[in-house]
Parts: sequence; structure tokens; C-alpha cells
Amino acid sequence: MSRRRRWFVFWTALIGLVLLIAVAADWDDIMRTGLDPKEPFQTYTPPPAPNYAKVSAWALLPSAPDHSQSSDPPADIFFIHPTTFDGGHHWNGPIDDAGAQRLLERVMLPNYAGPFARVGRVFAPRYRQASLYAHMTLREDARAARIFAYGDVLAAFRFYLAHFNQGRPIVLVGVEQGGLLADRLLREEVDGSADLAARLAAAYLIDAIIPARPYEGPLPITACIRRDQAHCVVGWMSAPLSDPGHAKELLSRAMVWQADDELANLSADQEALCVNPLLGALTNREAPAKLNLGAANASELEWGVRPAFLPRQVSAQCVGGILRVSHPRSASLRPASRWPDKYKAPGNNVFYADLEADAMKRVATYLGRAEFPQMAAPIERNIIVHSSPIHRVN
Repeated sequence: MSRRRRWFVFWTALIGLVLLIAVAADWDDIMRTGLDPKEPFQTYTPPPAPNYAKVSAWALLPSAPDHSQSSDPPADIFFIHPTTFDGGHHWNGPIDDAGAQRLLERVMLPNYAGPFARVGRVFAPRYRQASLYAHMTLREDARAARIFAYGDVLAAFRFYLAHFNQGRPIVLVGVEQGGLLADRLLREEVDGSADLAARLAAAYLIDAIIPARPYEGPLPITACIRRDQAHCVVGWMSAPLSDPGHAKELLSRAMVWQADDELANLSADQEALCVNPLLGALTNREAPAKLNLGAANASELEWGVRPAFLPRQVSAQCVGGILRVSHPRSASLRPASRWPDKYKAPGNNVFYADLEADAMKRVATYLGRAEFPQMAAPIERNIIVHSSPIHRVN
């Protein structure tokens, strides 16, 4: 190879390396720009509203939703799913987006609704969720998209109460943005009604920053301080024990509901709710890994199939309102590799068995029993996943 050619190859490689480094440094900004709808929310036309009288508007629904059967578990689970829609053309995702549905049904439902499948009949509405991009910016458009999503959840909850619940105990579960929406549902609907508050066996606000203030309705709902307590809230936002900076960033960017039903940053004098799922209690005490009943990676499992549990995977401790979780030991619980998935709820659940046992104990307490009642038949026969038709959106 001639000297001139060697220099040409050298400088070409060097320039390519510099460009690669520059792209890597700005990768987050590049990806976020690609997800930006590039349209003000005020002029944005959202996707069609779900009709909760139709089966296609529900991701999970019992086989006989309007009446319970003798083989059904004793409670109802109203489950609000986390973010599965990335963004692009929409601030709020269509309920029939193919990619979002796939992530919901194959990953999020098995991992996060799965722990409650033996506790109650599961009702999981599809809703026009705020896009992933809406959670990456503090712009007013993004706040409007999150507030908009609550309208669907409220409509689904009211339809569920009117047509399906029939006075049964309720366990409210929300994950990530679903946790934020569940918090408002608790404050406005459940806590505002003595009848609904009395029916609330427990609420789980998972991986969501919620102010640690009581729900001051006719029957005040408080944070859970022990495992054998019903009519209370289990909630936390987790961060890796090895990354204290991430915990601070979560708190600095957290958006919470204000008295005027608007979203604003968590103020410096507001403490975030942190109930340790390994202890089932509002405490700053460290829970060692030996208390971890079982982590699980339930992704791709059919609904109703119980995953293999991996016990003693993580320790957890509430520090400054954030649940600091140790790195799990198993490779099957590794973090997501795709860029968008790094900003969503993990594709596994390190507290799977702990949540199942916790919910069973609280429902048993609600029913005045020492132990959760054993059902006559496997409940997976009574719960099915419904996929709605796919309509591609340009």
C-alpha cells in the first residue's frame, strides 16, 4: 500500500471515529428528536376514544366480567398498564398500535399484572397512553398528554364499576405512568366516595413517584405500615443502589398531581412515597436479599402461566423517598438493551412473588381471614387476553 493510500485510510478512519463518538454522545437527543410529534398539543388530533362496552377496549378481561363465578378469586384487580407506546406522530398512543400492543401483552401484563392473577379477576383497560416522549420532556404539551390519558382511565374505571364490579373488594394497581394515573383515581374517585373507599382492599402504585401525603376522604386511605393491613397504599419508585445520581434525577424531574388537577414538579418540601415491597411497610429499614421471595422474568409467557421464581435476588431500602435496589444476581433479569425500553418499566419483575404474597395477605385481612382463601379451580381459566384489530397509523 502506498504512503498516500495509508494516510487516506488513516484519516478516513479517524474522521469516522470522531463522528461515531459525536453520535454516541448525542444519541439520546437524536432519538428523542425522532419521537417528538413536532405539533403543539393544542392543535393535535388524538386517536379515537376507546369504547369500554367493547371487549377490544380491554387488554385483560374475565371470561364472564359481568358476574363472578364460584371459582373466581375473591377480589377484583383494576390494572393500569405502564408505557408501551414510544411516540412519533402522536402525543397519545392509539389503543390498536401494533408495537405497543405487542409489548403490553408479551411483556408488561405477564410481569406486572401476573402477580395479581391469583388474587382477583383482572380488568386491564387499553387507554390512549401518553407516549414515551411525553415522559422525557417537561414541556406543557407533554403534561397535557399525561392529563389527557387520565380521561380514558377514568372512563374505564367508571364503566367497570357500573357494569362489572358488583360490590366486590377492589385492588387498584398502576405501574409507571399507570401509577401516576392510579394516584389521581384514588384521590378523586375512590377517596371521594365512602362506599368505594370501604371497598378498596389495597392499592399498588409501582415505579411511580407519588407524594407521601394521606388521601383525606370520608375514610382516609394511608400508606401501608405493615403487611397484615388492608385499605392502604403500597407505592415506590426504584433506582439502582449503584447509581445514587439516578435517584436524584428521578426526584428532580418527577411530575405529580396538584390540587388544581394539573401536573407540576415535586416540590422540595414534598416527600415521595416509599413502601418497601420486601417488607410491606413504610420504613427506611433495609430489607436484605434473603427476604426477596422471588423475582421473575415472565416475558413471552401465556397469560395464566406462572413463571419460575428466582429467590434472594435483590435487597431494597427506602432512602430519601426512592427505593434503592441492589443489582439482581440472575442474567435473566438483565436490563433492556433497546434504547426506548431503557426508559420504560423493566421487562421483568424483581418483586413478583413478593407482590403476589403481599396482595394475598392484604385481601385476606380485608376479608377478616388469617390466610388467603384457596379457590376451587385455577383462575387462569377465567381470565383471557383480548387483542383488538390492528390498524396502522401513518
